[in-house]
This record gives sequence, structure tokens and C-alpha cells, in this order.
Amino acid sequence: MQNRFIDLYSDTKTKPSPGMRKAMADAEVGDEQKMEDPTVNRLRDRVCELLGKEDAVFLPSGTMGNQIAIRVHCRLGDEVIADRTAHIINAESGGTAANAGVMIRMLDGPYGVFTGEQVKEAIRDPNSRNAPRSRLVSIENTSNGGCGTVWPLATMQGVTKVAREAGLSLHMDGARLCNAVVKSGTKASDYAACVDSLWLDYTKGLGAPVGASLAGSKEFIHEAWRQKQMLGGSMRQSGVIAAAALYALEHNWDRLAEDHDNARHLSEGIANIKGLKIDVPRMETNLVFFEVTKPGWTPAKLVEACKERGVGMGTAAGNRIRAVTHLDVNRADIDSALKVISDALAA
Repeated sequence: MQNRFIDLYSDTKTKPSPGMRKAMADAEVGDEQKMEDPTVNRLRDRVCELLGKEDAVFLPSGTMGNQIAIRVHCRLGDEVIADRTAHIINAESGGTAANAGVMIRMLDGPYGVFTGEQVKEAIRDPNSRNAPRSRLVSIENTSNGGCGTVWPLATMQGVTKVAREAGLSLHMDGARLCNAVVKSGTKASDYAACVDSLWLDYTKGLGAPVGASLAGSKEFIHEAWRQKQMLGGSMRQSGVIAAAALYALEHNWDRLAEDHDNARHLSEGIANIKGLKIDVPRMETNLVFFEVTKPGWTPAKLVEACKERGVGMGTAAGNRIRAVTHLDVNRADIDSALKVISDALAA
């Protein structure tokens, strides 16, 4: 058993640092609904500057950001084009159907990254009375289900070109956009220029306790506020949590490279453990996926055995285990986790 539980279940396991807690305690607040919260307003301005968008709205979660965007862009019966691994398909409780009444056209992109040609082939005939209307293309960067893969900017621009020529809107799930930016060196605004709307999450690698910002044109955000109200996302003195988001942007963005290095170290260590299988070069950012090949073992069995020994991980689709590095896990923790995994398999 570890002296301290090493939680690699998700980067959402991060806890606010003392500096972040102080920023929250000292935050100037007001009624966000009336645009009177100065801290929220500063966050909105910062996000617009970062992403190169006209306006932004602060939300309780990124999932709400996806749901709002789909409701704004689409009408009942419309179709959203997305990769089969997308969060909106697999991890939002069927919200696209329940909240927006839309269809999903699934693409099979390598590790969650599809091409403009795939989008072109998926677009419905606009003159058909029978087919759903293609309305929106949704991109997830990095791709969670694709092992944390970073979208190449050129590939995204190719998707954008096809979609805009066909009159479709584009949305980005930016749950780990900051990881993509740090890993690739591509500016967040360059990624954002490829889409009409996108959201940025604060609760994963950036280490804040709650919140995401959805950005787009002034017209888009005006309607997004209405959807936010309808979905129960209105807040009041939310500067307390917006202060955590501002602190995260200022202090925890560049250090994501540490998480990527730790994930690579973890991947290389897993590759040396008999009974496990991993594609080390594929683990680009902070998400590490691997398979259990030892006879008599399953992902669930190994996850439970490691948890009993002080290391938390999660099972994932495709008979895999997922481990995620973050700011509350250091290099020594990774070495300890590797020993626990090895010992658990050998027990």
C-alpha cells in the first residue's frame, strides 16, 4: 500500500492549490446574470483574447458547453458529424438526443482524427426530403477516446474548408485543448479560427474545481446565454470560481508539458511490464491507454488490484485501462505507480 493514494483515474482529480484557493477567497464578485461580476467579466475578456473570438460565456461544465452549442447550431432532426469516439456520443448521457433532438453521423477517424474527405462523404444530399439535414461538424481536440491525440492544424483546416463550402457550422470540444496547444505549439486562436464555437475546460489539467468557457460570435453567445438559462446553468456570484479559472490560465497552462513528460515516462514503464501491451508513441499528451494481456487477468481485475495497493486508474472501451497524469502527480508518483502495477500483476 502506498503512503499516499496516487490517483491516475483522471485529470479531473486535481485539487485547488493554496494559491488558487487564495485567489478564490479574495475574488471580487457580483451578479453574473446581470453582467455585474467583475471577475467573471475579466475571465470572459481573457478567453476572448486567448481564442480570438468575439464573446464568451462562463458555464458550470464543458458538457453543458457541448449541449448548448449543439442546441444553438442545430434544429430538431438535424445531423451532427463527429468521430465515433466523441464525448458527445459516449459520455454525455444521450444529451444530444434528449436536449437537442439531433442525429449523429459517426465517422471512423484514426485515433479520433478524421479528414475533410471523410466529412465530404458523410454530408447528406441537401435536396433529399428523407435524409436528416447535415448541420454541424464537431471536433474533439485532444481526442480522449483516441488516446489523447492532438489534431494537426492542417487536418483541421481541411475539415473546416469542406464544412464551410457545404454551409455547415463547426464546433470544438476543447476539454483538453490546452494540452493540444502545449504539445503542438499551435496557438489556441489558430485552432479556434477553424470553428464557429468552442469551449475551454478549467477542471482537468488546469486544476480548477469547476467551470468551462464557451466562446464564439456575439450572436452565438447571445443565444447561448438563453440556452444556459434553460438548462439550469445560470449562476450568481460566480466570481469565486471564475477566479480559480483565471488563476489556472495564468499559472497552470505551460506546466502541462510536465504532465506530458510524466505520461511518456509512465508509458515507457508500462511497455517494460510483462503482461501489458501499449503503443508508446501513440501516447502524445497526458492520457495513457494500455491493454492487459496476461492470462487470467482483465482490466477491471488489474484496476481493482492496483486500487487496493494505492493507485487509482480506470477501465476504458476496447478492453483497455486508462491512466491520466496531472498536476497532483509527480515523477516519483509515476515510479511508485509502475511498481504497484508490476507487483499487482506478479502477485
